[in-house]
Amino acid sequence: MDDNILLRMKSITKSFPGVKALDDVDITVEKGDIHFIVGENGAGKSTLMKVLSGIYPYGDYDGDIIFNGKIKHFHGIKNSVSDGIVIINQELELFPNLTVYENVFVGHEIHNKLSVMNWDKTKKEAKKYLDMVGLDVDLHSLVGMLGVGKQQLIEIAKALSQNVKLLILDEPTAALNEDDSENLLNLLVELKTQGITSIMISHKLKEVEAIADSLTVIRDGKTVARMTKDEINEREIIKNMVGREIEDIFPKRPKYKGGDVVLETVHFNAFDTSINRYIVSNSNITVRKGEVVGIAGLMGAGRTELAHSIFGNPKKYKISGTTLVFGKAAKLTSPKKAINHGIAYVSEDRKKDGLILSETIEENITVSALEKISKMGVINFFKQNMYAKKYVEDIDIRTPSILQQVKNLSGGNQQKVQVSKWLFVEPKILILDEPTRGIDVGAKFEIYTIINDLVAKGMSIMIISSELPEILGMCDRVYVIAEGVQTAEFDIEDATPEKIMESATV
Repeated sequence: MDDNILLRMKSITKSFPGVKALDDVDITVEKGDIHFIVGENGAGKSTLMKVLSGIYPYGDYDGDIIFNGKIKHFHGIKNSVSDGIVIINQELELFPNLTVYENVFVGHEIHNKLSVMNWDKTKKEAKKYLDMVGLDVDLHSLVGMLGVGKQQLIEIAKALSQNVKLLILDEPTAALNEDDSENLLNLLVELKTQGITSIMISHKLKEVEAIADSLTVIRDGKTVARMTKDEINEREIIKNMVGREIEDIFPKRPKYKGGDVVLETVHFNAFDTSINRYIVSNSNITVRKGEVVGIAGLMGAGRTELAHSIFGNPKKYKISGTTLVFGKAAKLTSPKKAINHGIAYVSEDRKKDGLILSETIEENITVSALEKISKMGVINFFKQNMYAKKYVEDIDIRTPSILQQVKNLSGGNQQKVQVSKWLFVEPKILILDEPTRGIDVGAKFEIYTIINDLVAKGMSIMIISSELPEILGMCDRVYVIAEGVQTAEFDIEDATPEKIMESATV
């Protein structure tokens, strides 16, 4: 046995009813490495990590886990944690109503000899681990009041407090801004110098190129490639992930030739009464028929707030200015009124705001326009089934059945269901907020292709995105927002990353 190898997973096979999620998968991770696992949504990455961490216990899969030279049979999370394997899932598992120091030690509390909580030592030790991850925050703060970036660091501090040897992070930067993402990557490199090995699942290939020592590519539940640091390059990773060359990340579309204005905001403002300030100030945007308009800016700049204000005016916002839809002033005081004016909005958080995860594909697709499939309040299930099958086929949602619960779909297919849900209302103007967040490069290409098909048919689209390549690769024009203020407008031929960032940081 090679003394430098910390983990081997050999011939791991895991099945669910009707599908083999993992098929004879092998991975090898050396001590002190930052090892990435990459693959398309649904490839089996998270399932593999759930096998490793004991979420799927021994007996529910075939194959061997060899950790520190010994075969391990984990029957739950506690077993793997006791061996120094700690997983941090994409959905953070913190208690929002508990303090920072309570969260660091929840589940492995510090007691005195009488089994009473030792709060002084808990706070002292929590401070030590928070210092290790570089988080300067009041120990008594409630975790729910902190941003996602700080919560992520608290999860890692919690892992360190459990004497972690192998830290597993599942899409840790998916919901982070660029600064928080960079800080997290730097922390993993620092932890490496302290002897901590990391496995990271990520769709962001720039992160892989930046810090990976090695990686494993999984496709359709099988191991298809392993690369060392010198072999890692984005094009080769993509080729292995999708099983083909992708010549261009963004599908080609004819140059936009212009059209009538379909949506316009004139001196448009939104005042948020809950924080007592303007979150959109003097917005003047236009969207034309068949055009893709980008909304760029840093996180917190007011991009999503602009979309919310157009799509139904949340009650906490006081709106002033004018919104014109097809040249006529429109009072869009509710999502229903926005829909009636031909506007639809695909939320940035599909799991929280966009989908009903426990319901079926069929129910999710049709929920936004039940009047199309019902009469006198009674749903026509034949029509519901017919429409759902149509969108599953048209948008290429990969599922064994329209009766599949949405929570069991990959991220890319969940996003396609959310898009289908809003296409079902037959909008003329579609607002897409972070349309490819948390999905892989292959699924991104498919979403981009859907966008191009829609504008070719005359739909107008607004894309809000934190990814500058996406803005530059998909849009005809781009507006930049900083602190709620519209700071620039560019035709896409004139836009550059430097110009956009300069305008976003004024």
